[in-house]
Amino acid sequence: MRWGYGRPVNIYTDLERPPLRAAALRRALVVPGGLWTDLRVVEETGSTNADAAAAARAGAAEGLVIVAERQTAGRGRLGRQWQSPPRAGLALSILLRPAVPSARWGWLPLLTGVALAEAVRRVARLDAYLKWPNDLLLQGDRKTAGILAEGVGDGAVVVGIGLNTTLREHELPRPDATSLALAGAASADRDPLLRALLRAFEEVYGRWQAGDEAGLREAYLFHCGTIGRRVRVELPGGATLSGIATGVDTDGRLQVTDPGGLVHAVAAGDVVHVRADAGPETTG
Repeated sequence: MRWGYGRPVNIYTDLERPPLRAAALRRALVVPGGLWTDLRVVEETGSTNADAAAAARAGAAEGLVIVAERQTAGRGRLGRQWQSPPRAGLALSILLRPAVPSARWGWLPLLTGVALAEAVRRVARLDAYLKWPNDLLLQGDRKTAGILAEGVGDGAVVVGIGLNTTLREHELPRPDATSLALAGAASADRDPLLRALLRAFEEVYGRWQAGDEAGLREAYLFHCGTIGRRVRVELPGGATLSGIATGVDTDGRLQVTDPGGLVHAVAAGDVVHVRADAGPETTG
């Protein structure tokens, strides 16, 4: 806020994209006994994941959240870029130090997806659903969010989330993308979305740490739009698997039943939802 002719003038001319208020967010979320230990809002950065990883290497505690008003070099899976105009989305990273064996860390993108879907459904009132393992989709498989989990050293994980909130049609990074506003959200306000996301994440992360993977698996299956779909999975190394996505196992791996009836457990791969009557619908 600045002053002109004796009156306050708002420097943010795009009223659909107000800045986040870091102090208010910290008062609401960084509470004694809770997961969140620090919440930083930065005006601009290359990558919140890179910033959180650097903080982890410097000894930062679990529960650090870094949110960027503008991210210039955000990354998704497989090296894809994730960018948007200033304050047109949520770009944040969470630093975790899970007290569970690293063999179970494959659940982190999935439980983050559950928290994100629940937050969007609660605040935006949209029928959001997940594409295994890391995308949030709306309206005919249009991507509105992505998740990237990266290990840092031996005991830390950084989970990055990018959510399109108020991007307009001409600002979308790809033709199969959308934003909450374009999808008709009841609210695309980043402040309540961030609060709902972090509170939902704290709840599902606590359940995961306590060993409730059965409950989380049930929640993930409820939100996942991949299950029951014909899919093509582009596997590491160049191989391809086609079939029906029939479930998620106890390790969070996608179960794909091939035309011969053999069930494959996929730990990593690029999933394409395929229509029976046409070509691929979406890839993420």
